[in-house]
Amino acid sequence: MARQVRRAFRYRFYPTSEQAAELSRTFGCVRLVYNRALEERTRAWHGEQRRISYAESSAMLTEWKRTEELAFLTEVSCVPLQQALRHLQTGFTNFFGKRAKYPRFKSKKRSRASAEYTRSAFTFRDGQLTLAKMVGPLDIRWSRPLPEGVSPSTVTVSRDSAGRWFVSMLCEDTITPAPVTTRAVGIDAGITSLVTLSTGEKITNPKHERRDRARLARAQRELSRKAKGSANREKARRRVAKIHARIADRRRDHLHKLSTRLVRENQTVVIEDLTVRNLLKNHSLARAISDAAWRELRSMLEYKCAWYGRELVVIDRYFPSSKLCGACGTVAAKLPLHVRTWTCACGATQDRDVNAAKNLLAAGLAASACGDGVRPQRESSRTGQSSVKQETQRATAGTPRL
Repeated sequence: MARQVRRAFRYRFYPTSEQAAELSRTFGCVRLVYNRALEERTRAWHGEQRRISYAESSAMLTEWKRTEELAFLTEVSCVPLQQALRHLQTGFTNFFGKRAKYPRFKSKKRSRASAEYTRSAFTFRDGQLTLAKMVGPLDIRWSRPLPEGVSPSTVTVSRDSAGRWFVSMLCEDTITPAPVTTRAVGIDAGITSLVTLSTGEKITNPKHERRDRARLARAQRELSRKAKGSANREKARRRVAKIHARIADRRRDHLHKLSTRLVRENQTVVIEDLTVRNLLKNHSLARAISDAAWRELRSMLEYKCAWYGRELVVIDRYFPSSKLCGACGTVAAKLPLHVRTWTCACGATQDRDVNAAKNLLAAGLAASACGDGVRPQRESSRTGQSSVKQETQRATAGTPRL
C-alpha cells in the first residue's frame, strides 16, 4: 500500500545580485535573532532559574524591531526570523528531553547560512518560486520534477561554504513500496572494501577524499600564505571549500546509489551497530573512517527501508561477527585487524569480512524471527550478553555456512 511521506527536494539556483544581497541580509538577521534569543534564554535560566517560552521569545523579537539599534530587522521577511525562534525552541525541547546537547550559538564562519520560509512567505506558481521581499522568481535548475500536483509546504534557502546556493522544498510525496522479495543480506562495513555482503560480494571503497588529497593539501597551503582579512584569502578559502564540496558530493552520490540498490534487491537488510564516534578516536584510522561515512550510509538505509517496506535489523555492537566461525560457531580468542583470512580449529578457512557479513545475516534473521535486534540491545545484567547475541550464537553454532 502506498504511503504519504514528507520529502525534501533540493535544487541548486543562481540568484541575481539583488536576490543574493537580500538573502545575505536575511541570513544575517536570522543568525542575530537566534543568538539573541539564546542569550536571553541562557541569562534567564542561570540568573533567575526561569524558562522562556517561544511566545515570550516572539514578543522579545517584536520589541527588538522597535529599537533603533535593531530596526533593520524589519527590512527582511519576518517569517524566517520566527522560524529561527521555533528552531531554538525545538533545540531546548530536545535538550530538556535529554535527546541533544545544549543549543549553541550560530557562528558566521562555521554555521551554514540558511533561512526557512513557510507558505505565507513564498509563492509557487507555474513551476516558479518567488520569495517574500523579492520581485522576481529564483533561477532554479530543476534537476528532477516535484511530485505532480503538489505544492511545497516549506522552503529552505541556503548557501554553503563554497558559495553555492540551494533551495530545499518540503513536499508531501506518495511512496510505493517495492515488490516483496525473499532475499536478505548481511552488510559488514570496512575501509578497504566499503561494505562486504553476505553473498561474498565486496564493494570497493572509492576513497573520494584520498583521491583529492593532493589538490586539497595544495589549496590549503596557498590559503595559509594569504594575509588574514584580504580578498585573496577569501578566494583561497573558497577554493578549499569547493574541493571539500566536490568530495562530499561524490561520496553522497555513491552512498545513495549503493543504499538504493541494497534496499531494492533485499527484503531484509542486516547491519552492525557501529559506534563511529568511538572509532574515530583511533587517529591512525580516523581519516579513512570519516571518508567511508558509515553513519551516513546507515541513515540512508534507515529511511529508505521505512519508505519501501523493507526491514532493517541492527545487530548489537558487541556481537563477535568477525571472530565467530560460520561453520562450527567457535569464537576465536584473538583476531588482529591485519589478519584478513583465518583458519578455525574445525578446518574451515574464513575470509574475515565475508564471514562477518554471513554471521550478521544469520544474527539478523534469528533476531527478526524472535522480534529482537531491530534496535541496539543492552547487555543483560545476569549474563553480560545481549539477547541478540545469545539468540545468534544458538542459531549459528553447529550450522553449515550460509
